[in-house]
Amino acid sequence: MLSRKALKISASPTLVIDSKAKEMKSQGIDVISFGAGEPDFDTPLHIREAAFKAINEGHTRYTPAAGTPALKKAICEKLKRDNSLEYSPAQIVVSNGAKHSLSNTLAALLNPGDEVMIPAPYWVSYPEMVSLNDGIPVIIDTGADQDFKVTLSDLEKSYSSKCKAFMLNSPSNPTGQIYSEAELKMIAEFCCNHNIYIVADEIYENLIYGDYRHVSIASLNEKTKDLTIVVNGVSKSYAMTGWRIGYTASAPDLAAVMSNFQSQVTSCPNSISQAATITALSGPQECVEEMRLAFEERNNYMHERIQAMPYLDALKSHGAFYIFADITKTAGKKFNNESIDGSDSFSAFLLENQKVAVVPGTGFGAPNYIRLSFATSMENIVEGMNRIEEFVRELR
Repeated sequence: MLSRKALKISASPTLVIDSKAKEMKSQGIDVISFGAGEPDFDTPLHIREAAFKAINEGHTRYTPAAGTPALKKAICEKLKRDNSLEYSPAQIVVSNGAKHSLSNTLAALLNPGDEVMIPAPYWVSYPEMVSLNDGIPVIIDTGADQDFKVTLSDLEKSYSSKCKAFMLNSPSNPTGQIYSEAELKMIAEFCCNHNIYIVADEIYENLIYGDYRHVSIASLNEKTKDLTIVVNGVSKSYAMTGWRIGYTASAPDLAAVMSNFQSQVTSCPNSISQAATITALSGPQECVEEMRLAFEERNNYMHERIQAMPYLDALKSHGAFYIFADITKTAGKKFNNESIDGSDSFSAFLLENQKVAVVPGTGFGAPNYIRLSFATSMENIVEGMNRIEEFVRELR
């Protein structure tokens, strides 16, 4: 019999939808995909050139397990410059993407039966990662009425003596919401009082819109910093998803455990990608702002269109590149005599009949929602919104 633990893990629904859309496109079907959490921009030229330079200079061998000294130094400089955080290179662990960094973090933290509080809606992999590392996901349901963010009352109701960690994702995938500094202080005080680790997934920190700003929870005070594992990477901000570089910043003892663990599992991150990442973090940053401005324009347009459609509703996204749309009012409606009973059927009918791919909210712990990524061209967004509007206007 295969591993019972592994058999309980389901495939990532975002990757399933993306693969289905790509398969249909390969068959010549005109599919508009709002599924992937991946910038549609090319990696900036100066970063690509740094990779070619690394190859030509022979940087193609194993590196230290936790990353090259040069990259770890660049990450420390970035954290000080952008987040007012002081770390030494020994506290940095570079991994094969932020997802790998999260997995390392949970492997280093959890013992069997330890609980991890996860606000819902959540990124699809959080509960599965906790389970894979013998922990118990404790889901904290939040709603649009509280901007999909936890309150102190939520934390107090969900806490038990077995609680080891709290998952914080701001800006959020899938909701696009951002915790304010006051809200972060509330979470930090609660976690410090109960000696709970904070896993701070900050991968979308540079993709923020309007008057909002990102605050790293680790920057609030030293006690919070000691309990926080900052998780970040270059995939989203620099359009480097395929380069697979993420990193953590944490207390020295925890970083050492993650480094040892990684050395046995993957040896080290890609040497060429590490060299390119140094240039991404230390080089010109205008490319990040150019992409952010494009995402903001798309966000504004998509939200306006969704709000004008019957049956759909959505909070304005303040960060990341997703809109999380409420489809509750479509329940019981019919399309071609087939009833909609939640986001799974809504998404299936939409893909089958209008050739538009969205991600059902089921995998995010929100079965009456769909996630739409605006990390695609404005041309695709306009056409996709037209198709979705046609679809919902035909519901009876």
